[in-house]
Amino acid sequence: MASAHSGHGRACPATGGPATRPAFRRVAGTVPTAAALLSALLFVLLGLPGTPEAFAASGVPHTLGAQGISGALDASGAGTGASGAPGVPGGSGDGVTGASAVTTPGRVVIIGVPGLEWSDLDRERTPNLWRLAGEGGSASMSTRAVPPPDRGITCPAAGWLTVSAGQRAGAPGTGCEPPRAPEAAPGGGASVPGWDELTAFNATTSYRPVLGQLGGLAAEAGLKVAAVGPGAALAAADKSGKIGKYAASVEELGDLSPYGLIVVEADDLARAWTGDALAADGVPATMTTQARQEAVARADRVVGTVLDRLPPSLADGTTPASPTASTAPGTTAPETPAPAPAPETTTPETTAPGTTAPGATTPEATPSEGTVPGTAAPGTGTTVLVAGLADTSVAPHLHVAIARGPSPGGETYPRGYLTAASTRQDGLVTNTDLTATAIGLLGLQSPNGVVGRAWQGGGTSEEPVAATVEKLADDDLASQVLREVRGPFFAVFVAVQILFYLLAAVAIRRGWGGSRALTAVQVVAVVSGAIAVSTFLAQLIPWWSLPAPMVWVIVTILGFACAVAGVALSGPWRAHPLGPLTVVAAITSVALLADVMTGSALQVNAVTGYEPVTGGRFYGFSNIAFAVYAAGTILALAGIAQWLISGGRRTLALAVCAAYGGLAVFADGWPAWGADFGGVPAFLVGVAILMILVSGGRVSPMRLILVGLAGSLLIGAIAVADWMRPADQRTHLGAFVQQVLDGDAWTVVGRKFGAMIGVTVGNWSLSLLTLVALAFLFLVLDRPSRWGASALGRAYTLAPALRAGLIGALACSLIGFLMNDSGIAIPAMALTVAVPLTLAACVRAVRLSPPTTPGRSSVPAASTAPPSP
Repeated sequence: MASAHSGHGRACPATGGPATRPAFRRVAGTVPTAAALLSALLFVLLGLPGTPEAFAASGVPHTLGAQGISGALDASGAGTGASGAPGVPGGSGDGVTGASAVTTPGRVVIIGVPGLEWSDLDRERTPNLWRLAGEGGSASMSTRAVPPPDRGITCPAAGWLTVSAGQRAGAPGTGCEPPRAPEAAPGGGASVPGWDELTAFNATTSYRPVLGQLGGLAAEAGLKVAAVGPGAALAAADKSGKIGKYAASVEELGDLSPYGLIVVEADDLARAWTGDALAADGVPATMTTQARQEAVARADRVVGTVLDRLPPSLADGTTPASPTASTAPGTTAPETPAPAPAPETTTPETTAPGTTAPGATTPEATPSEGTVPGTAAPGTGTTVLVAGLADTSVAPHLHVAIARGPSPGGETYPRGYLTAASTRQDGLVTNTDLTATAIGLLGLQSPNGVVGRAWQGGGTSEEPVAATVEKLADDDLASQVLREVRGPFFAVFVAVQILFYLLAAVAIRRGWGGSRALTAVQVVAVVSGAIAVSTFLAQLIPWWSLPAPMVWVIVTILGFACAVAGVALSGPWRAHPLGPLTVVAAITSVALLADVMTGSALQVNAVTGYEPVTGGRFYGFSNIAFAVYAAGTILALAGIAQWLISGGRRTLALAVCAAYGGLAVFADGWPAWGADFGGVPAFLVGVAILMILVSGGRVSPMRLILVGLAGSLLIGAIAVADWMRPADQRTHLGAFVQQVLDGDAWTVVGRKFGAMIGVTVGNWSLSLLTLVALAFLFLVLDRPSRWGASALGRAYTLAPALRAGLIGALACSLIGFLMNDSGIAIPAMALTVAVPLTLAACVRAVRLSPPTTPGRSSVPAASTAPPSP
């Protein structure tokens, strides 16, 4: 696309022609060299020991189906994968990564309550869960698994299998069939019926989970594993589908102290849900409020039973005496009687049976000699993990995650919010993180196939339990409202954009409305160009909690867009053709850069961002945000370059483009910030085209190839250096290198390509918007109009750098479209920034230029020939 606009064999009129070619060669020739040097520096920097821990990854889009625009947005970051990145296939699942092992393993009790949401908790109805939330860390859990066909929900069986594998897993069938009861085996054990069928089904999915990872690792380490309930058996089984100890109820299991890993199913919500009549697709309808509250109360009693039956040394965070040298693997020494506990202090909230006061811990002890490898060392404590592993409604939700007791790092989970490197968001974790947490607590190392990251405490909080519960419930509400308003919002957005282009075409090509119409077109164009960044700025206001959220999200976005447009149209720069364009584009670039450098909070639950329920991505630049950010950055640099060039400072203009453009590209790919793989080469090509044209050069295929290779080298160096970190510190960039080494890279590439095709074909509204925007740009703005010469041509004459910026932005969006799984969504969103702002510049140029329409032809002169007879 770039060469099509610049292949006429002459210098860009914007930039001074051949006289500037030597300067261009010096500047443009340094692009690949600088990228190579920067890559080498990053390689060394990231490979240094002691580098701060990195970050987890983006995710993978859910099934597109009929999700429309939601599928396009949720595909952001899909398929890049990572160890530690939800939704990414790791290695073979047999090799052990370099994840650092915890030196003081403990015991783990996982209580799974499929369907449990934070809005279900109540001080009176769920006292045990309420108390656990007050004694440890809490978070919303994004439950991502292989859904039933054409549905975006996680069924209970799929949730348990995902815990088993540490990777998205599922069960065959079109609905949410409950797990089957295990088949008893001698010695109190059991085996999961149909395990081979489950293994074969999951081998056909794009995630290729290895079932039995959690239970198998614990059993191989000599720990005794127990499961209570059919769902728990799925999570606790080893790779052959066998469980060392199985019981149908907690009471039947008996003494809990011998076990290193205990998995308990409180399936009251799931049974109440699947007991209802099935819909045509096999998924039950939503439960009534009363039925749900009663089921949650029963599940809370199961939780209380587990806590009651934990021996004092387990319930209060300590551990029984460790095995001695003579203890055989898989057995434990007799438990040393615990001293009488000190009088317990309580808060006004009643302590539930079996729970302890906040912060109850005991000092860690050194493992005794002869301790069996992989068994618990004395004094390390037992951690209780509560998780709502699946959905029990027709729509996906965020679910409960609570951790009480020692964390994998050894410190006690503080009262407050949990986080994980996979999300980088306080109060948000994933179900694959649960597997990684349990493995870390047991002092084991995670295989490549376990993609989560251990839950971490986000710091001590002094807020009441009620405030924590309300905040986490509000997070789920925001995601639910977003899912409801996103489709209608984009339908309105696309319709209004297309209508505006049609009216603007009439005003420019036909001249209807005169100068007043042109003024109105310019104002609306500036507001329209600010809409994209305003969809992120709108997150500063909790619009989802207001009545009529669909109305409020539009009002909020329009309010921010008008505020940005007001700044663009009110300063001294408003008189320049590129003044408003530069201001809006600069605000767009700086706002998104600042957001991604501070945790990407503006992208969470934004209508053009990502939402935690789907879990496609949790931090960094989503593909949609990248498109808006890249287009804004390139156009802003074009406007600044024009201002500097007009003052005779071309060298400074090139330096500014190189400096900020380099920072913008770096921020897009840097794991701690943007963590964007496919965007870096596209972005670098766009910035390079801008600099080449601004310097007076010509864009040639060879130069594009060299710049593209430089971009690939840059992101490749970052990825390899990231891969050199310990596996529990890698992002999806380093994980992709591991996938290349394991031979799994083509699976990721194939999934990305499939997502790109699905988004492009399945989202006709974005495809239509893209075609209309391009048609408006080249068939309206770039053609002669009622006002004479083409409006775009006039803008190029008054502000030649606009041509460089527009070509750079279009080229970046085209390459981004080919390299990312969001497909047509990338150019569609880039054009919502570029085309309206270009229109505003064109209107200003038309108003500043004298009309070139030829005058009306005179009346033909009378004939001098004699009249005919």
